[in-house]
Amino acid sequence: MKKIIAFAGTNSKASINKQLAVYASSLVEHVDVNVLDLNDFELPIYGIDFEIEHGIPDNASKFLNLIKNSDGIVLSLAEHNGAYATVFKNIFDWMSRIDGKLWSDKPMLLMATSPGGRGGASVLEVARGRFPYMGGNIVSEFSLPEFGSNFSEGKLTNDELNSELVKSVKTFQEAL
Repeated sequence: MKKIIAFAGTNSKASINKQLAVYASSLVEHVDVNVLDLNDFELPIYGIDFEIEHGIPDNASKFLNLIKNSDGIVLSLAEHNGAYATVFKNIFDWMSRIDGKLWSDKPMLLMATSPGGRGGASVLEVARGRFPYMGGNIVSEFSLPEFGSNFSEGKLTNDELNSELVKSVKTFQEAL
């Protein structure tokens, strides 16, 4: 059975992006899903001086190994000021010090959601521009605008958006 990981690029305990990642991963058929939480991989803020003095923290290697040992990635990025959340950027930076192609060409369903009408469009643009240089194989994307109006009780409530997500998940599934 194929194994996928699903996570949100945030450390919010009530993350709307984690809710979206969990829902999307539940739509992938015949896979073993490992839902990850960045809170379980606490890391010091990346800095070359810290790395020289202490080396690379174990949690960066642990997270990278989960990527490498998966068959696919479902990632929903939180958007902070038009870019990645600090916690995601930090683990991303640490992992890149171990392997510059950290995504390991694993098929990725890249998503974002937000309370506003743009659905994390800015952070998706940043990721689309950067991830391919880092071994990112983005096979499918999805943006969910106005999370509070379109998601309830663990699922999408807007039929049109749900159909769009199902198509994105199907494309991801075919790439596994």
